[in-house]
Amino acid sequence: MSTMAITAADVNKLRQITGAGMMDCKKALTEANGDFDAAIDYLRKQGQKVAAKRADRDASEGLVLANTTADGTKGVLVCVNCETDFVAKNADFTAMAERIASIALEKGVDSIEALKSAAYDSNGQTIAEKLVEQTGVIGEKIDVSACHALSAPYVFAYNHPGNKVASLVALNKTGFDGIAKDVAMQVAAMAPIALDKSSTPQSVIDKELEIGKELAIQEGKPAEMAEKIAVGRLNKFFKESTLLAQEFIKDNKLSVEQYVKTADKDLTVTGFKRHSLTI
Repeated sequence: MSTMAITAADVNKLRQITGAGMMDCKKALTEANGDFDAAIDYLRKQGQKVAAKRADRDASEGLVLANTTADGTKGVLVCVNCETDFVAKNADFTAMAERIASIALEKGVDSIEALKSAAYDSNGQTIAEKLVEQTGVIGEKIDVSACHALSAPYVFAYNHPGNKVASLVALNKTGFDGIAKDVAMQVAAMAPIALDKSSTPQSVIDKELEIGKELAIQEGKPAEMAEKIAVGRLNKFFKESTLLAQEFIKDNKLSVEQYVKTADKDLTVTGFKRHSLTI
């Protein structure tokens, strides 16, 4: 069986299709005897091997990206991870992460599983398959660790410089870009755990009451007093940890809710999403 001559043009074409390195593409085409489909399959299998080897690695770097539709009624927040900051700053990795975020927005997906099953390109390759392929190309674990969606009359996306943290904020009215940006920056900086007291998960409330009571008992307070102290500490927790009750970072004389009402008494924050690589 004769071996087909592999040209530099062939290698470059495969590189454009897959993003793999020149030597990897040459080897794939050689192994596939010049068959492009077989070469792509070869590279994907190599990616699967590398992915299996790096499955237990900590992919703690990457990019967090938030974006909204042109009409501002829908937003998504996606985190694409890698192992090193060097790769996170790579133009090809950035382009892939932005493509994944744009697919999330286009499809309106609200879970990692739904995002990974979406098509990455017109060839039918899924995002999950692309992540495996790029793990092989780059040599680091590449994954998606967050995918959130938000819908409202107005959704604002805030991407903090460096793309290590991003947030989405939903308002019940349009026309308040400045307010929305301020609240989105508040979310990014202060990491609230819920919108308000009523939307705080009961499991979180129970845990905070337990911690507050235990601290009071350790301080020597009697059990019946410890219960009241725990409730007091819970109210402080709500003020510090729920978005609308937090002190507004630009004016600590106002809560976030009060700040929003200064623009319009009927204006309300209806939801938010946040993701960070560090917190």
